[in-house]
Amino acid sequence: MHKKLVPFLFLLVALSCYAQERKFALYSVAFYNLENLFDTIHDEHKNDFEYLPNGANHWNSLKYENKLKNMSRALLDLGTDKLPGIGASIIGVSEVENARALSDLVSQPAMKERGMKFIHIEGPDKRGVDCALLYNPKFFKPEKWFLQPYIYENGDTVRKTRGYLTVQGKLAGDPLTVIVCHWPSRFATGYFRDIAGKQVRQLTDSIHKADPDMHIIVMGDMNDDPDNTSMAKFLGAKRKMEKVQDGDFFNPWWDILRSKGQGTLAYDGGWNLFDQIVLSRNLLDVDKKKDYHHLTLYDYHIFRRSYLLQQEGKYKGTPKRTHAAGVWLNGYSDHLPTVTYLIKEMK
Repeated sequence: MHKKLVPFLFLLVALSCYAQERKFALYSVAFYNLENLFDTIHDEHKNDFEYLPNGANHWNSLKYENKLKNMSRALLDLGTDKLPGIGASIIGVSEVENARALSDLVSQPAMKERGMKFIHIEGPDKRGVDCALLYNPKFFKPEKWFLQPYIYENGDTVRKTRGYLTVQGKLAGDPLTVIVCHWPSRFATGYFRDIAGKQVRQLTDSIHKADPDMHIIVMGDMNDDPDNTSMAKFLGAKRKMEKVQDGDFFNPWWDILRSKGQGTLAYDGGWNLFDQIVLSRNLLDVDKKKDYHHLTLYDYHIFRRSYLLQQEGKYKGTPKRTHAAGVWLNGYSDHLPTVTYLIKEMK
């Protein structure tokens, strides 16, 4: 990937193969599992009891306010490696209880100062955790959104789980659909995540059919690694850019995990990379022409900061969680965020 771009939103880059300077804009799109961003109030018909003041985690106002402060800090830092002071235009999030928690989050002083907004649709998950989309309205203009349900192939309606939050709008004037996912957990077999892969692929195929020029990003906590069948086979997220056909996706995190050994969550002494952002073919510079006339993938990385990581002890170097073994750590999340950058030439 390209490495030398001046870290400002509006860029002047002189390319040797051109007689004149070309002007570019850079945008960041990120994903972060917020690890149980619950408020302290019971939601009817939801199993949120462990995140109440008298629950197992003794989740009170002090802990909740600290969680909001921590999440705000991390979210505002996303994308600032290349866009200092600007950050991400779009951030998909998972494990958020409700609109009230999201409203409290974007009301944090620094979030409010940046003008961050959110899109959320209450879902059927029994614990009450949902996906949402945070966005900076200066850059992303949402136009339509809906929650596509996860449907069990056997017709099961008892174990209702999270659907696929689908938001369509304009980024840099280009049409963009972002689908935020939180696929069935590892307590279920891979079969149930394969279903999710099939269903999201059906959704993206229908979107492409309706608008072949639509750019599509699928992101989320997939509870699977990039080379598991849910992602690689059923969604069609490829390891190599040149292998991506129309309707497929490029999965840059495959090499990050398998070639570099980096991940977003630690388990049993190793790393998994469940938190993925995959991109449709029309967001790629497959032919290496560097035209950038439309939004094009420019770079990507796992977001790491020392404050997100345990600094000592047995779990040093792994994500610093909110709780561990029943002890409140005042941490951030058991996942690390992932960040992508998109570039487009300005006219």
